[in-house]
Amino acid sequence: MRFINLFQQRLGLWGKIELLEVVSNVFVNLKTILGAIAIAILFFFGIIFAWSTGAAISVELRATRLIIAAMLFVVGFGILYYITKKPKTIIQKLEVSGQMKAVALKCPNCSASVDANQIKIVSGVPYATCKYCGHTFEVAEEPKW
Repeated sequence: MRFINLFQQRLGLWGKIELLEVVSNVFVNLKTILGAIAIAILFFFGIIFAWSTGAAISVELRATRLIIAAMLFVVGFGILYYITKKPKTIIQKLEVSGQMKAVALKCPNCSASVDANQIKIVSGVPYATCKYCGHTFEVAEEPKW
């Protein structure tokens, strides 16, 4: 219930951009939890298979159990690497050849001034959200010819 209230609050107050961030955070947390459960299961069965090699009657059965235990550990460590890797940081630099002048941002829906701190980058595209009407729009630079 708390999770649904959080979604309702996010939808009502901040709009589409923050909803994407919330869904992304929920997905990351779910991925981490499911990955940790999978790792625990794989390591548990890997230990059981490795431990049971001593009780095996034939050499072929011992080798098979040891190979299965090794594969379970390799898959477990692969999942561990996947859920703990850090995202890459991308830094974009802009070089301009002339003089630049800042222009005030205005909401295309209600013509209110939009704060530059309200701009969020989603998939490489800048979006701004109007704090008065809640309209989310793409920030585009118009050429001055």
